[in-house]
Amino acid sequence: MRLLVTGGGGQLAQALAALAGSGTTVIAPPRAAFDIAAPEAAERWLAETRPDALVNAAAYTAVDRAESEPERAMEVNGEAPGRLAEAARRHGVRFVHVSTDFVFDGCQSHPYPPEAETAPLGAYGRSKRAGEVAVLAADPHALILRTAWVYAAEGRNFLRTMLRLMAERDEVRVVSDQVGTPTHAASLARAILALLATPARGILHWTDAGVASWYDFAVAISEEAASRGLLPGATPVIPIRTADYPTPARRPGWSVLDCTATHALVGLPRHWRAELRDALDSIAPGSRA
Repeated sequence: MRLLVTGGGGQLAQALAALAGSGTTVIAPPRAAFDIAAPEAAERWLAETRPDALVNAAAYTAVDRAESEPERAMEVNGEAPGRLAEAARRHGVRFVHVSTDFVFDGCQSHPYPPEAETAPLGAYGRSKRAGEVAVLAADPHALILRTAWVYAAEGRNFLRTMLRLMAERDEVRVVSDQVGTPTHAASLARAILALLATPARGILHWTDAGVASWYDFAVAISEEAASRGLLPGATPVIPIRTADYPTPARRPGWSVLDCTATHALVGLPRHWRAELRDALDSIAPGSRA
């Protein structure tokens, strides 16, 4: 199988390349070479690489900046995915689009199934929901996989930020009233590769198992990193409320996704803390930035 992945250099694209089996070739052009917002980019890359599947792992992910750049967020997250799906359909290529828990408002207290009503709180979530609608309109056979709180051992993400701050400060303060599920990019990549071997279509969800607040996640990072020598000791984590840390964009208070339908297709995920241990095990001591 030949797999063309957008967002080359990003944590998901790197994980897909690392985990693809010997029978799979992953082509992941850097973002500068494959700009998904460029109208003709998809046509050119599909014609040149002739893949079996196209995975859209590229996105505008600056949640707070999207509030001041809603047009740019909509261009990348809302409009471009529809063009990618349309191009993939014309070339007879399977299309997989990665979306987010931010399409929900977080007001319910039980996991959101794929068919739950969406109600994004901000520009980022609205742009991602627009992308979902555009993808399914362009290709009803496309697969949209929503996920949440994705991190990896490399790149810019919560794990790397916490390791840096914990190395620099005597304590860190992290919100404790936003609840979801940390998801290792490697876990998400494995799920996508497994789903490509199924006829899955429409909208599905995937996260690691378990539930956590950002505070819980940070405490686990502190404890597990210290035990591996990545920190001189476990840095204290102080729980705070969302109201104590105002941001331009509102975040869902509860964004746990119901992944039952995906489990039926590809099996159960590991608990998020087990995946966190794997991510930390791949970081050499002294590498915190």
